[in-house]
Amino acid sequence: MSLHPVPSDFEARCNATFDAVMWALARPGVMRDLPQAGLAQVVDALIDRECAVHCPDEALAMLARRTGAELVGPEAADHVFAETVTPEMPDRLACGSDLHPEDGATLVAGAVFGTGQRLRLTGPGVDVEVIVTIGGLPGDFWQRRAGAMRYPMGFEMLLVDGARLIGVPRSTVVEVL
Repeated sequence: MSLHPVPSDFEARCNATFDAVMWALARPGVMRDLPQAGLAQVVDALIDRECAVHCPDEALAMLARRTGAELVGPEAADHVFAETVTPEMPDRLACGSDLHPEDGATLVAGAVFGTGQRLRLTGPGVDVEVIVTIGGLPGDFWQRRAGAMRYPMGFEMLLVDGARLIGVPRSTVVEVL
């Protein structure tokens, strides 16, 4: 007989996903493994009825709606979940304000690792530099992201390729090589 609660499979998956998300943001550019493929598990791990969420993908929007989260436009969202990133997305995300930079959004997006643009990441949590290759984003995405940022204001990014995850916090400088 167990004297402590045993987590359900759902709770264990959410805990493992949350752990991967936190490590990904703590160590930008370092790939983390997720328990399953796809953005849906990140919705399960991060979203509740206190969140404002934008999901252009209907399946993810239905999942977010089940949590009790408020579905809003990208400008008002705490979290934006997008299988495909549109070119204007970096310009439409909440970046917080001088008084409340913590109001910046988190973009959780599909990407392709190992193909696409070669990037150099530097900043807090990065040991000197990390070089990654990320595809599946619009060609000028990183330039538009840089234009939207004014640290400490900005937005966090969680890029998902199958069951792999890379975090890019607002404090990370991204240079296209």
